[in-house]
Amino acid sequence: MSKPAASKVPTLVAQARGGRVVRTAFVDAETIDRRQLQDDEVRHHIAGGFPDARRVVLTVYPAHIPDVDTGVTVFRVTPHTAGWDQQDFAVQLRRLQLPEDTLGELREERGSFVVVTTGKATRAIADLTELDGRELDVEELGAAAGRGSKTREVVVPSMRVDVVGAKGFGVSRAYFQQGIDGGKVRLNGQPARASSDIREGDSLSAEGLGRIDFKRVVNETRRGNYKVELEVHK
Repeated sequence: MSKPAASKVPTLVAQARGGRVVRTAFVDAETIDRRQLQDDEVRHHIAGGFPDARRVVLTVYPAHIPDVDTGVTVFRVTPHTAGWDQQDFAVQLRRLQLPEDTLGELREERGSFVVVTTGKATRAIADLTELDGRELDVEELGAAAGRGSKTREVVVPSMRVDVVGAKGFGVSRAYFQQGIDGGKVRLNGQPARASSDIREGDSLSAEGLGRIDFKRVVNETRRGNYKVELEVHK
């Protein structure tokens, strides 16, 4: 299984159409042109462990294969003694001299550290029992640290990012607008504008809220609104 550059999405798609399963290491989500992945002959996963991850692994595979793994594994690492913050723990991980592109995002969570891995880093973290003389508990969480995904149908007056995002995540439009203004909302990996339209196949991520995959427009209501199907990841 090869690991080509994520910026060459057409190449990945061509290889998958030829029958291969191809996967990148961790790359910036914004380097992936998701529209180029819309091909009836292939399927894909974009996974970073967290719904709003900015470092992700892209896997592209032939459509006749029912499914493949996402390529990422999420671990919760808990030191037996307190004293490290997220920066300290990141320094300790670097001392393991793992390839940088095999480590995804790292987040602190109530005294533990949640780290996303692929390739050699997965094996290395799974085998950890101590770092810098401190004993650790390592728990494998699977391919995602979030609470999972849920398909929702909601009614919106327009396809604007601020409208669909607020409705999909169940927050006020004003609150969601603050996230857009703060650069915390991304559409297909790029900083989102409130007035941009979201379309079928688009992905909308919001830091701290999760990710929405826009599935389809179900119908238009008599009042001119739209019922849309969203897959919400939290």
